[in-house]
Amino acid sequence: METGEGGKKPAGEPWFAVRRELSPQRATLLTVFSFALPLLVWCAFSYLPFLWHPDVRLEISADRENVTTVYVAGDRVSREFFPEFQEAVRAGNREIEGGLVSFDPEVDPPNGSSVRRANKKVLRHLAPVLVANGWLTEEQTKDDGAIYDAWRDIATGARIPDSPDLDDENLAIVSKNWSAMSRVSPTYDSDRFISVPLLSLVPQGRSSNPDYLPAPHEVVVTGFRDFTAPAEAERPSMWERVGHSVRIVFGGFALAMLVGVPLGVLCGTYPVFSKLLEPFTDFFRYMPAPTFSTLLVAIFLANDAPKIALVFVGTIFQLVLVVANTTRGLDLPLLEAAQTLGAKQRQLLTSVVIPGILPNLYNDLRILLGWAWTWLVIAELVGVKSGLTEFIETQGRWRNFDSVYPVIILIGMIGFFTDQVLAVLRRFLFPWTSEAAAKANPIIRAIFFLPNLLRRAAADRLPYEAPRTRQAEKA
Repeated sequence: METGEGGKKPAGEPWFAVRRELSPQRATLLTVFSFALPLLVWCAFSYLPFLWHPDVRLEISADRENVTTVYVAGDRVSREFFPEFQEAVRAGNREIEGGLVSFDPEVDPPNGSSVRRANKKVLRHLAPVLVANGWLTEEQTKDDGAIYDAWRDIATGARIPDSPDLDDENLAIVSKNWSAMSRVSPTYDSDRFISVPLLSLVPQGRSSNPDYLPAPHEVVVTGFRDFTAPAEAERPSMWERVGHSVRIVFGGFALAMLVGVPLGVLCGTYPVFSKLLEPFTDFFRYMPAPTFSTLLVAIFLANDAPKIALVFVGTIFQLVLVVANTTRGLDLPLLEAAQTLGAKQRQLLTSVVIPGILPNLYNDLRILLGWAWTWLVIAELVGVKSGLTEFIETQGRWRNFDSVYPVIILIGMIGFFTDQVLAVLRRFLFPWTSEAAAKANPIIRAIFFLPNLLRRAAADRLPYEAPRTRQAEKA
């Protein structure tokens, strides 16, 4: 290894140096951490038990007497309320436990259908545990016969739930309920179902983030379920919603380009157009585009047209000003050289100005496409709610944020990867620019960072084999 003066090794490349580029390896590593660090923070708050977990996510729930609020498995309650919830259920169980133990179906008269209905609700409180352990499917959560058999199997030890498991208190309740139910009938019979109140399972749960910050695995599982579920009657599938939202954004942005790019080029090239159009455009861009939503619905009715128009209105004024500024940035010596060679005014525009600004114009449109994506949610609320926004609004109203996060992340991914594809295409569309000669985009390198790392690790584990020479091959 080379050494500096006095035999010392030269200092390593500094991480913090003013206006000095990092090495490709460091740039790639930092790009990976740019995405990994927020995910690690999210995972830490979701899974580390000693960090902030203000809620309890219910794995088993129950009904309480004289309370209209109903909690089901999967709901979240505050840590302060959870013990109160448990104690209320225990108090109700203490009132009915004596009657359940002494119940004799041959002597005690039935209490009527209302008690049977309440008992069937108690029976189904075990369904989420059965689904989580893989003993029932989501479609069987109201199959009372299958749930009845599961009560028997758990009470007799034929099945032992483990994800989640039942604590000793609930195992004892299962045994007491089954002892009473089996005295009526060893198999499920809706007409002969037990007619004295059954004990409710005591709520169980685990520490959890609040409902507005679900854990990463919950977001992945729910997102996979939502995007693979078949479309319901008169309800679009998630992928149909994605297609609708993409059409809104790209439709509005395409119209803004068709109108805004020519106007921007004219404003940046000819002072007469600049003085005529830019003052009003500069004024109008401060008006919030959503304020025109009612007017757009009145003009274009309540389908997709006003949504596309809102993306157009929200984008075009910034587009005109940005393109005009880019056009004015063209080097004047290029225009002077063309005029020296005898170029006419029209030729200056078509043969010098437009070709000269194309690389920078391409970058401007990439940035403004991201601006268009920011109008998606507002646009899809105009008129009749539709697309991904309608799904986000509905699920958010019911606080199903594990369904909201996948859609938000998907919108970001579509916009991000569209931008990265356009960035890669720029190197081929404008090969004469300095960006085309530069090293690969650090984000593209970051995408292949882990596969390349694994490939190198695998190669390092292989036994070394010296390269064979031609003489050795001949021998």
